[in-house]
Amino acid sequence: MAMDAERRQAELIEQFSAQAAALSSGPQLAALVLEATSHPALFAFSELLTLPALSKLTGTQYASSLDLLRLFAYGTLKDYKSNSSALPALLPDQARKLKQLSVLTLAESTKVLPYDQLMQELDVSNVRELEDFLINECMYSGIVRGKLDQLRRCFEVQFAAGRDLTPDQLTNMIETLSDWLGTSDNLLHQIQEKIKWADTTSELNKKHQKEFEDRVEEAKKSVKADNDLRGHDDFLSESGGIMDFEEDRIRPKSETIHFG
Repeated sequence: MAMDAERRQAELIEQFSAQAAALSSGPQLAALVLEATSHPALFAFSELLTLPALSKLTGTQYASSLDLLRLFAYGTLKDYKSNSSALPALLPDQARKLKQLSVLTLAESTKVLPYDQLMQELDVSNVRELEDFLINECMYSGIVRGKLDQLRRCFEVQFAAGRDLTPDQLTNMIETLSDWLGTSDNLLHQIQEKIKWADTTSELNKKHQKEFEDRVEEAKKSVKADNDLRGHDDFLSESGGIMDFEEDRIRPKSETIHFG
């Protein structure tokens, strides 16, 4: 579901980008901004801000349309109300879109949104109207998922689509990712050093084990050689004794001379 929504966002951005490239007059480009900010399925606008065609509105009588587009990329309904005199009036579809974007902004900082805070931020007068908006315009549209807790008078956010990152947020994110990358590189280097040390230690252990086994084998051979030599000497000694006995047995006895 999330992948489908992201794909739809990308398709819409590509569509409006192509339309902007084909336009040149201020009124046409201002009308395109109105169409994009009113579209019920588009919630990302920062890429449109970078289009060369729309940058042509800067310094013209239609520059407020570019400011409005920037507000839809990064701002909220509360921001619009504080600067409404310098911006084009909102159509109903734009007002609803800006309220949806305001909910997403609030969900970025906390996952439990009190009803009182939501009613103030969204310019809603009662709980029934607020809950209808959260259900019909936020949850059914897929930009948020959550639970309405009427007892605690709050909206518990389980999921919220991300909004465009402001230039400052993008810079901070790049710095955070750079720090993380540096830490990861250091950790990887330490792991590689430990692996190298383990490999070296393993090779030394194998070498010592081989030397030990060789010494044991030599000792075994030496003991066997000593035993073989000792056995041979014993055999010769025993053989000599037998021969002496045999010689004594077969040697003729000398006659005894009796003297009368």
